[in-house]
Amino acid sequence: MEFSNSLIKWYLQNKRDLPWRNTINPYPIWLSEIMLQQTRVAQGLPYFMAFMEAFPTVFDLANAEEEQVLKLWQGLGYYSRARNLHATAKYIATELKGDFPPNYNQLLQLKGVGEYTAAAIASFAYNEPVAVVDGNVFRVLSRYFNMDNDISDGKTKKEFQILAQELLPKDKAALFNQAIMEFGALQCVPKNPDCANCIFSSSCAGLQHKKVNILPVKSKKTKVTNKFFNYLILKDIQGNFVVQKREGKGIWENLYEFTLIETPEMSNEIDFMNQLKATKFYNQLPADITLLNTEVIQHKLSHQNLHIQFYILNFNQKIKEAKSLSEIQKLPFPIVIHNFMQTHCFNSL
Repeated sequence: MEFSNSLIKWYLQNKRDLPWRNTINPYPIWLSEIMLQQTRVAQGLPYFMAFMEAFPTVFDLANAEEEQVLKLWQGLGYYSRARNLHATAKYIATELKGDFPPNYNQLLQLKGVGEYTAAAIASFAYNEPVAVVDGNVFRVLSRYFNMDNDISDGKTKKEFQILAQELLPKDKAALFNQAIMEFGALQCVPKNPDCANCIFSSSCAGLQHKKVNILPVKSKKTKVTNKFFNYLILKDIQGNFVVQKREGKGIWENLYEFTLIETPEMSNEIDFMNQLKATKFYNQLPADITLLNTEVIQHKLSHQNLHIQFYILNFNQKIKEAKSLSEIQKLPFPIVIHNFMQTHCFNSL
């Protein structure tokens, strides 16, 4: 219990004041945990505040249009989280009358809620004695106990879960879970942790064996593929633009984008533009074509590296499907397209 008590003492002295820590209401706790999956607190906090302002209750979120939810989520990435969040809000509002499941096992049944998230909500909202194990916890425990088993292995994950459960003070579940995650986020950080000024400097087995920088061990790496996107910004004579919603599964599902031509490699500018000049769009040939970014935009996702070029195609006639700039600015776009629109001042195009 010395480890647990020391950790909790450290937490009470060093914890950040975060809004979801000042409540036992499962709604904001659930919202924060979904947002903070694969997202740093500094990035997620403004989104959390915006969501709580727009949707103060689970009923407000359930009643929102998906496009509104995705627009607020814009830039946070991993958009399946937002779609699952919205679907789960609808389920809780309609099927459960607004009441969140009251324990870990029932929370696990919610869409988008895995073992870690269920444990976090159960302990923070209900103080249920179930340990959380996320990336921070893996790092703290692997270093302190000098555990060099591969955390990509399911068997190893179970070993960490058992250890975390053994360390968990049954009457202080919420406090301990917050403490160990905060310790991993602030003190036992991935690179160059300040071990000399750590409360566990004399008892950390990983430090004593000089293995801090190689723990935890994770062998499996996501295979990254390169994709080449050519976005065609179709602008009609009235100054309106054509945008489309991405359908089907895959990245950016249900987000909007300009007309996309994906190629097996980065297109040669001259050849590609000559091809476009001879191509009809909505039964019209473009009057002129301009490449807007001379340097290819690189956009990295977890499993894909996107190489993107934007071309503007002007037309001398009206395009029925085109929308005004004010209309498309209300739609959710992938952040790389949104940022491009902001940077290139679409009002002046």
